[in-house]
Amino acid sequence: MRRDDRDEPFDDFFREIERMMNEMMSGANVDFESNASVDTGFGTDTHVDVHDTDDEIRVVADLPGVEKDNIDLECDGETLTISARSDHREYDERVSLPRRVNEHTATASYNNGVLEVVFEPADRSSDISLE
Repeated sequence: MRRDDRDEPFDDFFREIERMMNEMMSGANVDFESNASVDTGFGTDTHVDVHDTDDEIRVVADLPGVEKDNIDLECDGETLTISARSDHREYDERVSLPRRVNEHTATASYNNGVLEVVFEPADRSSDISLE
């Protein structure tokens, strides 16, 4: 059976992106076409974003196929650790936060495979009175 080019309409597009990335990274010892598997904890279909505003630090992570009860979150004020598991994989990601947060006021929600954790920034060092 002959492969029909319409089966994968984005093949040319992705090949061109790979070519441009390889060209851009030439000399950096990186090959984006490599099939080597690098275990970074999260799968390649997972994405983590950190948004820092004056009022809050928001971490948004894609956790496809994970049930809410299979997600564990820990924070020490500087790093958020996301541990999750599904039937097909385990996730373990440590996210360095852009600044210190008050981990005791954090809120988290999980909806349609998207985890969102919101922190308040830690208060600045309080003034110390000299008596």
